[in-house]
Amino acid sequence: PSTGAKQRSARLCTICDCRNAALKRPKTLEKICKECFYEAFEDEIHRVIICNNLFNPGERVAIGASGGKDSTVLAYVLSELNRRHNYGLDLFLLSVDEGITGYRDDSLETVKRNEIQYGLPLKVVSYKELYGWTMDEIVKLIGLKNNCTFCGVFRRQALDRGAALLKVDKLVTGHNADDIAETVLINILRGDIARLSRCTSITTGEDGPIPRCKPFKYTYEKEIVMYAYFKRLDYFSTECIYSPNAYRGFVREFIKDVERIRS
Repeated sequence: PSTGAKQRSARLCTICDCRNAALKRPKTLEKICKECFYEAFEDEIHRVIICNNLFNPGERVAIGASGGKDSTVLAYVLSELNRRHNYGLDLFLLSVDEGITGYRDDSLETVKRNEIQYGLPLKVVSYKELYGWTMDEIVKLIGLKNNCTFCGVFRRQALDRGAALLKVDKLVTGHNADDIAETVLINILRGDIARLSRCTSITTGEDGPIPRCKPFKYTYEKEIVMYAYFKRLDYFSTECIYSPNAYRGFVREFIKDVERIRS
């Protein structure tokens, strides 16, 4: 074949071989077009849901929605797959308002737009109504040290309370493969063997009132960002103003550095 033909074939998607490649897929390093990427991304999540029996028909499922990329993509993909594959689920958006001015108030506006865009009912629970304190008030009292630990505990409880109010059977979160890798490393560094044994589970809290599932367990964060970008999804991308010194942030940077060395 001529040089021109070789160049054209090099630009073509390696899956369909007819459309131009638009991205190099982080998970497989294949050069593929947007359409094939959407299909591969969605099919993988569908397979994870089916292979792990995450849902039963007729269940009420709350999606923990923060307005960020992970939960926004999760809400979009789960509502698409629910329709396409007839999961028979009743889906809801569940948000926690921690009371962080200039961060959560803005991200909740995104979630409210998602409610309309995806046609999913939204429930918002707040620290103020549940505990009588906002995170702004807590930080004013205790300072910036350890506030993420406080917030994490309150947030998990708030999601449980919100899920109970919605009378849902399951709660799904947007935790992805990168988040799980960070959690594994955090638990190793802290020597927390008890948590280490269960932190990679795709479903947790099965012995409690409302189990939690992670449909993105095997999904790369980079691919979630690409999917949101190419689909032009409406999400909020600012980091929490109280988390610059969060332990997880340093672990995240370390994993990214290791990735860069490897690639």
